[in-house]
Amino acid sequence: MYDAVITLEVNGEKRQSGDIKQMAYNVAELIAFLSALQELKADDLIYTGMPSGVGRVIRGDRLVGKIDGLVDLNVCLV
Repeated sequence: MYDAVITLEVNGEKRQSGDIKQMAYNVAELIAFLSALQELKADDLIYTGMPSGVGRVIRGDRLVGKIDGLVDLNVCLV
C-alpha cells in the first residue's frame, strides 16, 4: 500500500489527487503509532489530511474518496 494514489471527487469533479508516498508520515508507522495510543478496530478511519485543493463543500454535495486497490468511500453531506 506504499504506492497508491489518493483521490477526492466532489459531485463527480476531481478536487484532489496525490500519491501516498508524498504523505508526511509513512502509513505503517502512522498505524503503529496510533495503535500504541488507542486500540484500532475494524472499520476505524484515520484522517491524515490530503493534498491542497479541496475547497468548500456544502450540504447535498456527494464526496467520493478513492485509494488505488481499495473500495471507494462515498459520502453525502446532509
